[in-house]
Amino acid sequence: MRSWAIFDGPLRKAIHQLKYKRDLALGEILALPLGQILQTEEWPIDLVLSVPLSQKRLASRGYNQANLLARPLALRLSLRYAPGALKRVRETATQIGLSPPERHRNVTNAFDADLRIVSNSNVLVVDDVITTGATMQACTQSLLDAGAKQVFAISVARAGNTGLL
Repeated sequence: MRSWAIFDGPLRKAIHQLKYKRDLALGEILALPLGQILQTEEWPIDLVLSVPLSQKRLASRGYNQANLLARPLALRLSLRYAPGALKRVRETATQIGLSPPERHRNVTNAFDADLRIVSNSNVLVVDDVITTGATMQACTQSLLDAGAKQVFAISVARAGNTGLL
């Protein structure tokens, strides 16, 4: 799991603009440094997907900000983009304000991977911010349960004050 920067200052503002203010062009811009990280990591990635939103959250926001990062990243690296390979199968509370143990409980069994797509593949999961890693762990477990060979994770930012990453 890698992140480009700490979730603070101008980057925090940019992510909030992408996530809450519909500044959709920021997705492609913020995907650029992720591509640079992946070129140095040399991970054997077969397909790229993003952390999925619940149907309710997707309907209220109108888009998944992580898709706006994952799609241009996959295109730039000539990798298969598979947005439907991972689904959120139950509504979860927002992670904001939850303690690390509460975050893990909140997302346990919240995701389901399509084994027809992910089986025997090396998968990259993209998200905007990683705080405790609970969501990424839940996504990873679902992908491995569906037969993924390896799961890699990348985000634009990570929380700098958790002491967990």
